[in-house]
This record gives sequence, structure tokens and C-alpha cells, in this order.
Amino acid sequence: MNSPLRRLCAVISAIAIGFSLVGCGSYSAVSLMTPEYQPKAPGTGPVRNLIRDALTSTRKDPMVALAGFIDAARIASDQLRKMPSDMEAREDYSFAVGRIVSIINEEKLDPWSQPLRVPASGGDFILAHKPDPRPQWNPALYDFTPADEFDIKGSYVTERTTRPGLGAPSVAVGKAVNKSAREDFAISRIYYGVTAVVHFEGRRCEIEIKDPLADETVRLGGRSYPLAADFTVPLAVMLAAANPKKIEIARVFRPAEYAETARISRLQPYDPDKTVLLVIHGLMDSPATWTPMINSLRGDAEFRKNYQVWFYSYPSGYPYPYSASILRRELDAIEKRFPLKKPMVVMGHSMGGCISRILMTDSGDKLWMDIFGKPPEQVKLSSENRQLLTEWLIFRHRPEVGRVIFISAPLRGSDLANDWFGRLASKLVRAPGTLLKVGADAVSLVTFQPGDLQVKRMPNSIDTLSPDSRLVKAINTIPVTPGIPYHTIMGNRGKDGPPDCSDGVVPYWSSHMDGAQSECIVPSGHSAHQNAEAITEVRRILKLHRSSQ
Repeated sequence: MNSPLRRLCAVISAIAIGFSLVGCGSYSAVSLMTPEYQPKAPGTGPVRNLIRDALTSTRKDPMVALAGFIDAARIASDQLRKMPSDMEAREDYSFAVGRIVSIINEEKLDPWSQPLRVPASGGDFILAHKPDPRPQWNPALYDFTPADEFDIKGSYVTERTTRPGLGAPSVAVGKAVNKSAREDFAISRIYYGVTAVVHFEGRRCEIEIKDPLADETVRLGGRSYPLAADFTVPLAVMLAAANPKKIEIARVFRPAEYAETARISRLQPYDPDKTVLLVIHGLMDSPATWTPMINSLRGDAEFRKNYQVWFYSYPSGYPYPYSASILRRELDAIEKRFPLKKPMVVMGHSMGGCISRILMTDSGDKLWMDIFGKPPEQVKLSSENRQLLTEWLIFRHRPEVGRVIFISAPLRGSDLANDWFGRLASKLVRAPGTLLKVGADAVSLVTFQPGDLQVKRMPNSIDTLSPDSRLVKAINTIPVTPGIPYHTIMGNRGKDGPPDCSDGVVPYWSSHMDGAQSECIVPSGHSAHQNAEAITEVRRILKLHRSSQ
């Protein structure tokens, strides 16, 4: 924070519309640790002696330790075959499997390309993996680290969501950057939660990698068990590696430099039988802001069974109708690659709610006429600029959207966009060349009315969140498209009750929507989407949506 711009950004970010107040700490910080063997189930059998001996050997002779952990998993597996309810055997099996995964990772062993012979006193083990026909599930593409070896901290990962069961929850990290990430609508490097289990046929130990978001159970020895999972650690590792906080402010003030970040990304493998939950962040934010909610929702078996999460990320310095036009293009493209069988649920926080409002709106030429006073063909614009403005201002609702959840959405603007902080912040936004060109061509043709916010350039995101914005006024004269249910959630700092309450950034009068199926006010500041009561309300709405399909 040495430059004047940085110092100013620090002040502005404290009150700017859409910024989540998360303190000075990092969103996520992870460090590796050596997990302690502290079984909860009582017992002192031979498996536990094997595990303790193997732990002692891990540093001195990892291959000896590996043989010990494989043998411990084998004996525990045999015990479970005889007595499936033996909690001591379940616990020992899962711990031993975790250490097998750990040694493979630490020693850079490769049982994925070909079986690996592991010398042991009772006869060599053959360590291999269970093949998966899906190429993206080839374990040779990833490094695996057991989840119990991570110590996690950070403002977005304060609660650890797990599922007790059999197996070793692990984090799979892609060994290489995904060069086709954009075409695949995926993140550039995979950070994904998996669970490892091992099966035995004599001395052959076969590792199976399971997806805990797709599978609730695992079969071992002909019986079914709950599949263990850790849903928090993969998110924490991904956040710590990506460190999105470092670009959130920059994407407001220098959006052109981050144009490539405007896209939809899938957080998990595509499943046509699961409903998409598309989440959209707000101003000075990133998809990271949804971590507490996603972490909590994934603890719900019904959510895991029925929903998959997609993100829409964008440089939030763009005027939000422009960001909405990019999203429409992304939705067109992803439909060709990953067609939906069920209507999606869209959830927008802050300015993300304004973008969501556009997805459920048929504008006709209403916006255009309110702003220019003439139909497109009569407005003296270059053909290129006319086409761009037509995309931003004339649009239809998206047919794939089946329900919308608005959280702390400044649908009628926020007075903070009009105060001196907001006006100064607006002047600091460096509009992309394309928008400068369109603005120079179009602003002189706009028919401003008394009381309108008047700018001599293309409005940016802060301008389009002003209650006096011509665009904001015009959009709110257009009703939402019938047949798309919607819900509102908003924060209240407790100073007043509705209709006079506020989350400190967006007042009730701006977030309230007539016709909403439900309205929920939670005790929160502007980061209402991270509030426990709001997350409970979202869970209720998602269950309602599923039951209505």
C-alpha cells in the first residue's frame, strides 16, 4: 500500500458497494503437518502395532513404512469383511490408506502408470490402481495429499465440513496447467477433493479414487460403507494457491487488464442430472466470496446429490449490463458443451444480483428508448458501436434460468455510489478502450433528465450502481419476466427495522422486490451471503426448487 492509489483503494474498499468485509487476514492459509495417530475407537490389536511401527519407519525407510501401512490396511480390511461394524478396523483402515497416499506423494512413486512392487516380510505386495474409463480421472495427472496433513486457517475457511466414513480424504492437485481450461469451462489448475480406498486380492493392493460429491458410499469386501470426505480442505488449498484477493481491487480499477477472467467456471465435474447453481459475485470481489456458503452447503447430502456449482467471474469495474452481456455469451457457449437437462438456479450477491436481474428480464427496446429517445436505427452511431450497445441494452430473459436468489442486491442503487468516495472511486476506474470508444460516440446522444447522474464518458460499474443512474431508473421500470420465481435475502446491521434498515452498503428499499416468493432479513452487514442464517435460507430455497421440478 505504498502508492497513493493503493492508499485510496484501502479507504474506498472499506465502504465500497459489493465489497465483503473480511478483515485484514487472508481468505485461506494452509500448511502441511504430520498427522498424529490418535484413534478414537479403543483397541490395541496387531494392526495398531503395525501402524505405529510404520510411522516410526516413515522417515528412515519409506518403502518399509509403505509395506507396513499396506499390511495394516489389508488386515483391517479382512476384519471388516468379518465384522463390518468394527469401528476400530474402520479407523485403522482409513488412517493406513492415508499414509499409503502420503508416501506415494512424498516419494514420487508411480503406481498409476504401472504396478509397483513393494517388498514385505510376508511376501511382496503389488501396488496398483483401479482403472477409470474417464480420461480426466487418470490419477497420473495429479498429486494427492491426504486432507489430514493440512492445517488450514483464514477468514473464508473457519469451519471444516467433513463426512465421517471409510477411506482417506485427499486433495488432488493437477500436475500441469489445464491448457484447455477456457474451452472446458474449468479452472486453470485442478484442486479437487477425492477419497482414496484400497481393495485387496491376495497380495495385490489396488487403489481406487472416489469422488465424494458423486458418491456417498463405497463398497469394500462386498459390503457398503459411508465414504469419508473432507469438503473444506480442497477449497482452502485452492484459495491459498490462487490468492484471488490480490486482484479483486485491481479488477475494479483496471478491468481491461483482466478481461480474460470474465468467464464461467465449473467447480466440479459436469453432471447432466444435477441442477446447476450459478453464483455471481459483486463489486471488488471474486468467486472466493462464496467459499463459506459452498463449504456449508456441501455438508448437506441432499445438496451434493442434486446440485453442481458454477461460478461467473468478471472484472467488476465493467458497467454491469456489459458484464451481463458477457455472461449471456458464456451461457450460449457452455450450453453447446454442457447442455442442461434442468433449469438452473442463479444466485447473485450485491452487483451480482443486478446482473442476475438482467437474466430474468425482457427489455425490448425500453432501455434503449429511455436512454437515447430514438430507436437504434435512428441514433447516429457507428455500426460497431450500435451493435455493442444493442447487446447491452436490448436482451431477452435466459430460458435456462429457473429461479433467482438475490442477496444484498442494490437493484435500485446505493447512495454510496453518489458520495465523494464513490465519485472519486468512479474517476479512478480505467475503462477498456472498447468502452471508451463507445462512450465517446454515445454519451453526447443520451437524453439526460433532471436528477440524472450525468457523466461525460461510458458509465462504469460504480456509476451504474448510483440511484440516479439513468440505466438503474430505466431497468426498474421493466417488470421481471413472469414464470421465474425469485427470492431476496438482505442484511440488517440492527440500527433500524424495515423499511428503514440497511446492511451498511445497500438499504432495504434498494434490495426489496415486490413479487418475491420470499424475503429474508438476516443480522449481517453487506456480506449477508456468508451469514449462517442466510445460508440456511438458501438451503431452504434450493430444496424448494428441487421439489418443484
